[in-house]
Amino acid sequence: MLISFSVENFLSFKEKIDFSMVAFSERQHNNRVAVIKKYPLKVLPIAAIYGGNASGKSSFIKALSFAQNYVVTGLAPDLGIPRSAFRLDSAMLEKPSRFEFSLLINDLIFEYSFTVDSASVLSETLKEINSSSEKILFDRQGSTIKFPDIRNTQILNFVAKGTRDNVLFLTNSVWQKVELFKPVYNWFRNRLQIITPTSRFIPVDQLFNESNPLSQSVAKMLRRLDTGIDHLEGQRVELESVLNNEGDRAQLLSEIKEGQSVTYRKDSQVYVITKVNGKLQSKRLVALHNDKNGQPVCFGLHEESDGNNRLINLIPAFFQLTNEESEDVFVFDELDRSLHPLLTRTLIESFLEQCTQTSRAQMIFTTHDLSLMSQEIFRRDELWVAERNNIGSSRLYSFSDYELRKDKDIRKSYLEGRLGGVPNILGVVRNSGWGNWYDQENVFFFK
Repeated sequence: MLISFSVENFLSFKEKIDFSMVAFSERQHNNRVAVIKKYPLKVLPIAAIYGGNASGKSSFIKALSFAQNYVVTGLAPDLGIPRSAFRLDSAMLEKPSRFEFSLLINDLIFEYSFTVDSASVLSETLKEINSSSEKILFDRQGSTIKFPDIRNTQILNFVAKGTRDNVLFLTNSVWQKVELFKPVYNWFRNRLQIITPTSRFIPVDQLFNESNPLSQSVAKMLRRLDTGIDHLEGQRVELESVLNNEGDRAQLLSEIKEGQSVTYRKDSQVYVITKVNGKLQSKRLVALHNDKNGQPVCFGLHEESDGNNRLINLIPAFFQLTNEESEDVFVFDELDRSLHPLLTRTLIESFLEQCTQTSRAQMIFTTHDLSLMSQEIFRRDELWVAERNNIGSSRLYSFSDYELRKDKDIRKSYLEGRLGGVPNILGVVRNSGWGNWYDQENVFFFK
């Protein structure tokens, strides 16, 4: 689980911002908040981030994505670190960027942080936090890496000496088959799932098997959400129509193993190519609708609406989220893109209905959907706002910072500008309410 995340001097975040999934003391929706008895600690299952355009919502997602990619893939020798410092203050370009994580992994809390400039890692620390003490697993300052609370450090010292300036020690230690820090690395690699409006999370080969639980769940949800789709299936197509280059077909045949499948996208179509008995077979993912006589009619995904394609991409993620054994953290940028508000709400509620005090899955999403901004759905500490000031620097804060009654219409307060996070359009007073049109600088506004 993600307990907290902080970032400083990255994209629109000039100053340090702190994002926390730690629950406050309020009792609302308390039955779904994860309880970590060992510490003790209560961790939220969900967070919604609101804010105007260019307020910092996507910068938050990109900060998580940068940290994930940097930890998991590292960098080749002699490459610069592609961090994006705050550019609207020239002094920040030479200052480092810092990332901090607090993670719950196998009921242990780890604190991991690193600071980088455009050329090298300046600092990096990993701590294991117990209920009454903490252990520093490694501490890096420049090119010096120490292991204060680890006894046998011979192998670790060897790995430390071979860690390049532009690569994290956490990353290099896993590359060198050091198992000690692998749970933290694997959290970034396997548990953190970031989905943008253009990314895909479709395990397509599973959708081809109607007996697969994922395939059944997707079909059930597509029918429930009134998409017009009865189910998805795989349709056999000639391999030459997918890979028309003989050299590409020969290379793929040599690279994949018997029974192995790869997903291929072409012209808005999704294909799965599988090696069977030494030959390549291909299928495309299609949607089946029922005609007026109840007979199935096949549609390619390129013939489906943007909303249906978005749902086909999102439902497998929610299937994984609602698995009671899941410990994944799904981060959705613009969750509501191309979706009707009722569909978005249904997806969110399907996840929250499965959350208990022993659940470990989490979802974090950015949105403009104000119909979701309700204390009937969320706790105050689950609602966040990104806001940009007059020099272009973003901040992030929670509604728990405000004294709000349980029966308070927070959507109304937000739209009136009392909670921040709404656009300040050419000087229009935010909390003016709704009224008559007026003219300012030859531009008409509704006031």
